[in-house]
Amino acid sequence: MSTLEPKSFRDKLGMLDETGQRLNIIPAEVSGRFRKYRNWVHFFLVVLFLVLPWIRINSAPAILLDLPGRHFALFGLEFWAHDAPLIFFVLGIITISVALVTALWGRVWCGWACPQTVFLDGIFRRIEKLTEGNHLQRRALDRAPFSLNKFLRKFSKWILFIAVTLIMTHSFLAYFVGSDRVLDMMTHSPKENWGVFIFIMILSGLFLFDLAWFREQFCVIMCPYGRFQSVLYDKNTITIQYDESRGEPRKGKVPPGQTQGDCVNCTRCVQVCPTGIDIRDGVQMECIACTACIDACDEIMEKVKKPKGLIRYMPSIKSSEHQFWRPRIFTYGFALLFMITGLIWAVSRRTDLHIQILRSTDVPYFQKVENKQDYIVNSYRLHIQNKDSESTTLNIQFAPQTQYNTQDWKLHIPSSLLTLKSKDFKMIPFLIEIPKDRLPANGQLKIQILVNQEIKDISFVGPHK
Repeated sequence: MSTLEPKSFRDKLGMLDETGQRLNIIPAEVSGRFRKYRNWVHFFLVVLFLVLPWIRINSAPAILLDLPGRHFALFGLEFWAHDAPLIFFVLGIITISVALVTALWGRVWCGWACPQTVFLDGIFRRIEKLTEGNHLQRRALDRAPFSLNKFLRKFSKWILFIAVTLIMTHSFLAYFVGSDRVLDMMTHSPKENWGVFIFIMILSGLFLFDLAWFREQFCVIMCPYGRFQSVLYDKNTITIQYDESRGEPRKGKVPPGQTQGDCVNCTRCVQVCPTGIDIRDGVQMECIACTACIDACDEIMEKVKKPKGLIRYMPSIKSSEHQFWRPRIFTYGFALLFMITGLIWAVSRRTDLHIQILRSTDVPYFQKVENKQDYIVNSYRLHIQNKDSESTTLNIQFAPQTQYNTQDWKLHIPSSLLTLKSKDFKMIPFLIEIPKDRLPANGQLKIQILVNQEIKDISFVGPHK
């Protein structure tokens, strides 16, 4: 049973005051080992996001999600609409990975790798510090009456916000249309690309609204992950917590006859929290596991000559022994391994040519006479796409038939269509002629066509005898 006295923190969000009005949260700066690690992680992720669509691997963007063209690229591998089943594995890997990481370390994704946190903490708050000063100066500036100094600081901040947002949205657009297309559109009038221009303006407005004003409200109100992540927890999930047994009773709230705990009640952990909660109240939905409270508390503990770790990573339900391997982790791990193996297997079976042979939609067959020989003719369409980075020449012929002699069979195909450029798609019509007397009584044959190195089975039909 908790020894903490009852509080009303469960009755309202940490970003709201007693009347339900939003508090403008300006978290205090903090330094420490986790802050240093997060700086490096955020720097890496920001650079990765901005640079990836501009990098080319095997003549294709590192990441391309061309939805209208049904063309996708991922680190040198290119996918098309017919590769859609691979999405099952990709989405499965993402979903199970989130579940596994959450079961192990709680909301570590939110505090370390979520784009909302990365760009807000890694860029926008740094711009605020550059233009308006530290957290105390920013709070004082917000309370100060309007002046030229306040206007210039706010104006310069928003100009930088807008510039960064435009860079973000154009890089985001490059993921979907390609970097070459983005550069081409930027050098032409918006009138030539009205749809894309309006999309960029709307997207920039949404990004600016979110990262410059909405901020922690997105994590608490709109993000679905914050709502269901607790379902993935168990008693061994590692979360950021306050060690109540060591810290209580805190300074200023020591009942008569008891010894004060290590918590000096400085509220430094609350001041640095980006969502305005008090971690000493226990695990809460608003906590994004950013570790700011750990660094802040460690700094205070060092000053008052007490051991660090009053706030630290620990199991959700404190126990004598933490179990890393448990049924939930085994289940998630096995499912993740299955999805990764399935994706590798599916990708390894892909070929540079996507080939499909369909029967023409006109008459099923027709007859012709040549050199006093009756022939049955079937017409087909070869749908072929070259996924390779180089052009290729097609070689189409009858595959060796195990039960038929194909010497007097004929395959007619336009030779001018047999060169396929890189990323090109063609529909090639062709005819197959087989002597009528070679057909069985039911008039049907199962034959094979060899397209380069790939064999395709097709059916040939004729009249019943």
